[in-house]
Amino acid sequence: MQAELTYVKLGLAMVLAGLLFGIGLGVSFHKAGDAYKDHITSGLTAHPELHDDNSMGIIWRYSRRAHFHATGIAAFSIGLILLIMASSLKKRMKSITAFLIGLGSFYPLSLFTLFVLAPSMGRSGAHGFILTKLFTYIGVGGLLAGMFFLLANLFLGLFRD
Repeated sequence: MQAELTYVKLGLAMVLAGLLFGIGLGVSFHKAGDAYKDHITSGLTAHPELHDDNSMGIIWRYSRRAHFHATGIAAFSIGLILLIMASSLKKRMKSITAFLIGLGSFYPLSLFTLFVLAPSMGRSGAHGFILTKLFTYIGVGGLLAGMFFLLANLFLGLFRD
């Protein structure tokens, strides 16, 4: 087990960092929820031309979705990494696959970026912002690529040791 863990440590560390981010958001909502809402309100007040009546609720939802996605993606990614450890993947492929799955932790950062930027840029501007797109593509692309390698090994016998 310890030897198998060696190959997936980087991916596992990324997943655990994503889990800590999600848990940290949840704790911060409890301890400083008003600060989140104040951030939104100040942006809406400073840039009313960028917002409509739904902006407050939608932007607040971005932060909650970041929390839910961070913890959810981390939970199933830990399971995927356990499957990688038990798979017949080559050692190098175990490392690559775990790393790619670990990249899935970037997707919740795109949602949090929307929350941070939308009050001052508007929802459309925040969606089009390069960092938001980068986090989305890295997170979703990495997770899908990692799952491809794992599933190709489990069901088709590819990339075997």
